[in-house]
Amino acid sequence: MRRTLALAALAAALTWPLASVAQTTDIAGVKFANSVQVGNARLQMNGAGVRYKLVFKVYAAALYLGEKATTTEAVLAAPGPHRLQIVMLREIDANELDKLFTRGMEQNAPREEFSKSIAGILRMSDIFSSRKKLQAGESFAIEWLPGTGTVISVNGKSEGAPIKEPEFYSALMKIWLGKSRADAQLKEALLGKAPATPGGSSYN
Repeated sequence: MRRTLALAALAAALTWPLASVAQTTDIAGVKFANSVQVGNARLQMNGAGVRYKLVFKVYAAALYLGEKATTTEAVLAAPGPHRLQIVMLREIDANELDKLFTRGMEQNAPREEFSKSIAGILRMSDIFSSRKKLQAGESFAIEWLPGTGTVISVNGKSEGAPIKEPEFYSALMKIWLGKSRADAQLKEALLGKAPATPGGSSYN
């Protein structure tokens, strides 16, 4: 009996690291869970990649949905909660990041959608303006909760009440998935069209 238990324990010890590795995806040193719980829904990673500016890695991002989506339209129409997780890879001025996000929304969203997003944009600006910088390793998440709205959290802490307008969420996601997206390779990665390379990124 003791020998059987010992062999079982040894087998578990040998297979545990493999199971652990299978539960995450490494993107530029950031370990993203392959699935996350948002509300009552279990979401799967749709895709993940790195945002580059010139040759510099700015942040790593992972998109989670209830079902696979390979187009912008399918992402926005996907039922249930959504989550975009971003982890900084270098220090960046929080106000500058907010300005870039606002510009990206304006460039990608139709005029009516953008105008309906202004209240949410002001709320988002308040969140970023309360911080001088985002350091490497810090993170923020954007979650869409049907019937509730967009929830923005920083380092795992929810920032204020949800932004109810669906136009805001749509315009915000188009920063990464729109026609004038921030990074074409990152868009392909989030849509699951470019597989990630363990320990780094496949988008060099």
